[in-house]
Amino acid sequence: MSVRPKKHLGQHFLADPNIARRIVESLQPAPEVAAVVEVGPGMGVLTQYLLENKIFQTHVVEIDRESVDYLRLHYPALEERIVGADFLKLDLGELFKEQPLAIIGNFPYNISTQIFFQVLAHRQQVREVVGMIQKEVAERLAEGPGSKTYGILSVLLQAFYRVEYLFTVPPHVFVPPPKVDSAVVRLVRNATVALDCDEKLFFQVVKQAFQTRRKTLRNALKPFGLPAEATTDPVFDQRAERLGVAEFVDLTRRVAAHRTGAAVAP
Repeated sequence: MSVRPKKHLGQHFLADPNIARRIVESLQPAPEVAAVVEVGPGMGVLTQYLLENKIFQTHVVEIDRESVDYLRLHYPALEERIVGADFLKLDLGELFKEQPLAIIGNFPYNISTQIFFQVLAHRQQVREVVGMIQKEVAERLAEGPGSKTYGILSVLLQAFYRVEYLFTVPPHVFVPPPKVDSAVVRLVRNATVALDCDEKLFFQVVKQAFQTRRKTLRNALKPFGLPAEATTDPVFDQRAERLGVAEFVDLTRRVAAHRTGAAVAP
C-alpha cells in the first residue's frame, strides 16, 4: 500500500516498510493483552502491519483530522476503532474498560516524554510499550544508575517496567528526515504490583532529587523539610544519579517517616 507521509506535531513519518514491520514484530504482548493501541498512526505505516495480526485487536489514536479521514478511507478494517483524540488526555481505563493493553507508535519527538508519563499513569493496565523515539531519549530510558543520562523517567519507568533499547533508526528512512538518530525501545511490565512506599510521594521524591542533580540528596531534598538529624545516613551524601529504584523507595520511606514521626523499618 502506498502511503504519502506528512509531518505534524513534531512528527517525522517513517517511509521504510522493512523498519515498520520490524517495529511491529518487536511487539510481543502477553496472552492476556487483547488490544493494542497505536499512538499517532498518521498515514498508517505501522497500522498496515498491525492489522495483519489476528491475535490482538488494533485501535489507533490520532489527533490530526486529515489523518483520521485518511485512515477511515484506506483502512476500513479498523471500523470504529479509530479514536480521533489527544492520547495525552485519554482515560485509558474508561475507554478500554480496564482491559490489559499494549501501546505502540512512532511517537512525536516533542511529546514522547509526556506519552511515557501517560503510560505510567495507567501502569496497571498498560502491559507493554514499543515506541520509536529520539535516540537520546531512548538511551536515557534504558540507562541504569551512575550514568549522566540516567534521570527522572529512567527511575520511574524502571520501577514498573523492564526497559530494553532494541535498535537504532537512521534519519534517512523518515520524511522529512530528522536531524538526529531515532531508536526503538520496548517496555514490559514487571512483577511489581505496588512499591513498598507511598507511590505518589515516590514520584515527588524522584523528581525533586533530579531537579538539582549536581547537588547531594541532602541539599536536593531540602524542600521536604528534613531536619539535619534525619539526613545523617550516607545515602544523603550521594547524588540522585547514583541511586536505583530500590534506593529511591527507601529514600521515600525516610521522607514519609519524617512527615509522620515514625521510624523507618529496615
